[in-house]
Amino acid sequence: MDTKIVPGVIKEQSLATLNPADSVMDAVNLMTERKIGAVIIVDNSAKLAGIFTERDLVNRVVAKGLDAAGVPLSKVMTANPDTLGPNDTAMNALDLMSARRYRHLPVVDGDTVVGMVSIRDLFNVVKAQLEEDVREREKFIFGSDYGVA
Repeated sequence: MDTKIVPGVIKEQSLATLNPADSVMDAVNLMTERKIGAVIIVDNSAKLAGIFTERDLVNRVVAKGLDAAGVPLSKVMTANPDTLGPNDTAMNALDLMSARRYRHLPVVDGDTVVGMVSIRDLFNVVKAQLEEDVREREKFIFGSDYGVA
């Protein structure tokens, strides 16, 4: 699976970013509004500072009884997260996510955050590749016009 992260997995993405000083409630509201499971945390120069995920919310905020409106993301985010580059492959992403038990990974090009890959994004790439493999095998086994009406 040689599909590159950019543009094969993520194409045009509207990044969900917040500042480390923003509150957990700001992140929860953004995640709810956008129907996403993680937000990228960037510093004032737009460099990646961290990531805040649903797991961070559960394990570092709710489980500890913290007030989401009063806690800054800097206290509960995953700082300096692992990242992918645009030229990494979907398989690189799957391997890293599997080994480290992640569901989201920021994608950076140098110092610039260019996107976020989720396990759902990778599932869609794998599914499309499997479907294409089946079509190619059917062509090989049954002839190139098999299944064409």
